[in-house]
Amino acid sequence: MAEQHPGTTARTAASPGTPTRPHHLDHLDHLDHLDRPTPPARYAVSSLPAPVGPEPGLVAGPFEAGGRRLATALLTGEPGFADGPFTVDGRTAVGEVTLHNRTELLAALAAAGRPAEPSCPDGELLLRCWLALGPDGLRAADGMFTLAVLDGPDLVLVRDHVGARTAFHCRTAGGGWAASSSLRALRTRPDVETGLNLSAVRSFLTFAYLPGEETLLRGVHELLPGRVTRLRPDGRVDVEVFWEPQPGLSDGELTTRHYAEGLRELLERAVARRLPDGGREVAVLLSGGVDSSLVTALAARLHGGTVRTYSISFGAELPNELGYSGLVAAHCGTAHRVLTVPGEQVAARLADTVALLDSPVGDPLTVPNLMLAEAVAGDGIAVSLNGEGGDPVFGGPKNPPMLAFELMRDDDAAQARADAYLHTYRKCWEDLPALLTGEALAALEPAPHPRRHVAPYLTDRRFPSLLDQLLHCNLRTKGAHHILTKVERLTASQGVQGRSPLFDRRVVDHAFATPPGLKLRGTEEKWILKEAVRDLLPDTVTYRPKSGMRVPVQQWLHGPLSELAADLLLGPTARARGLFRADTVETWMRGGGLLLPRQGGKLWLLLTLELWLRAYDL
Repeated sequence: MAEQHPGTTARTAASPGTPTRPHHLDHLDHLDHLDRPTPPARYAVSSLPAPVGPEPGLVAGPFEAGGRRLATALLTGEPGFADGPFTVDGRTAVGEVTLHNRTELLAALAAAGRPAEPSCPDGELLLRCWLALGPDGLRAADGMFTLAVLDGPDLVLVRDHVGARTAFHCRTAGGGWAASSSLRALRTRPDVETGLNLSAVRSFLTFAYLPGEETLLRGVHELLPGRVTRLRPDGRVDVEVFWEPQPGLSDGELTTRHYAEGLRELLERAVARRLPDGGREVAVLLSGGVDSSLVTALAARLHGGTVRTYSISFGAELPNELGYSGLVAAHCGTAHRVLTVPGEQVAARLADTVALLDSPVGDPLTVPNLMLAEAVAGDGIAVSLNGEGGDPVFGGPKNPPMLAFELMRDDDAAQARADAYLHTYRKCWEDLPALLTGEALAALEPAPHPRRHVAPYLTDRRFPSLLDQLLHCNLRTKGAHHILTKVERLTASQGVQGRSPLFDRRVVDHAFATPPGLKLRGTEEKWILKEAVRDLLPDTVTYRPKSGMRVPVQQWLHGPLSELAADLLLGPTARARGLFRADTVETWMRGGGLLLPRQGGKLWLLLTLELWLRAYDL
């Protein structure tokens, strides 16, 4: 596939001293159709050669087009927000589509002479925008979406700008195509032959997630964000890019105030559009860092209903950020709740949590994230905002090691920067020769190198600044394939929509148009973001050093997870699979190995992968 680019009481609306809604938001169109009820389902689409017998579980179809049998289905056993099918101009589609700017899109269709019914579903509206306006119609859509369209004999798949929702596709044994927003649905299809993709195992151990279209199922590919992927009957795959962030044009006349005020307006609009309709309660996941704190402050300022905030504690004896999150909750007047996550619950629930993900994510916050989604759903709230996106969009702690490498590099080879990225990422890349068995290493010899996932971004001359190249890389890899997919899968499993205002497409566009020196100013990371919201929060929150959520992984692995980790990683199933050397795993579990080995995080990757492989019967 060719790639073109790389508790306190709730604040009330009448509270004295409450800031009023800015005038430039008076005409926002997010309230007319934002929270249309959607069935708890994922979707599947097939394009198969005729004749084929009926497929069980289809709620619509089959359809005939171009001498081929086409079918769409809603998979009611897989939690999500799928809708359809709907047919426009002879094209039938299903999708998981939530749009935040319906009024704007309806007006664009009317101006093009292709009006749509104001009450049409979001998926149908998106389909009409694509058919009437082409890539411009998709580019204009503000929301979270993945759409599958039966276009004659072709199967066309669309994923939103940043990757808030996703889907997968593969060839079938009969020579057709199958696509689904559920990887498990493809795995269980009788006409799809899949096995373990060893190259993806190496990628996961290198990045702690899968950073591109590669999946752990051989022959199955994930959609890339911001693209229209057309699958043709003869096996060809055509990809059209409808959105990529663009480098900013140098303009010495623009002031810092211009960038800060422009960003502030876009942040307000992004949060406002993602608030629920009718003054219904909204949740905000509040860590106490600047990103989630600014979303909390804007939600409290702009929402007419109750704002409920949720934070995590791993126990009073461990370092935490509850002082900051509590300060923000009190400052913003939210109804605040702290969830304590004991290691015993993590051990008991880890397997089920990992099984909810289409690809494993080596993030020890997965179980706490699921528990937060359960708490939000238990409080009867359907929409949850978060502060995800600040680091990949504006620059965070992953970038300084690469900037230091660039200052001291003595290797001019084109691949040197990508190789440095793999080393500075500090997962299992450097350990693979000692971790993987000889058989696994030999099988990987002809496989493409993991640097391929990041090299196109780190050598993209459209971005003259290394910082912007790094941000582009983080947005398109970790943003789309780790952060957003984890948020979506875990919240959707509880019937909650997780929404990420800092990943708003216009916010991203503005960030890339901002000079690098305003994003990283001296040693101050995300400086322009902090400058844009400094009046919303106490300085002790806005300008404190970033520490991140301190998860007691090592403590869990030596405590409630120790027996589970030993049984799984050293048991007969793992040994028979032949991926990892038992002596290396045993050494890590004893705490031996390299200086500053970070074995806790590495063992967490192995444990997560093993649980995922078992969940998918691989």
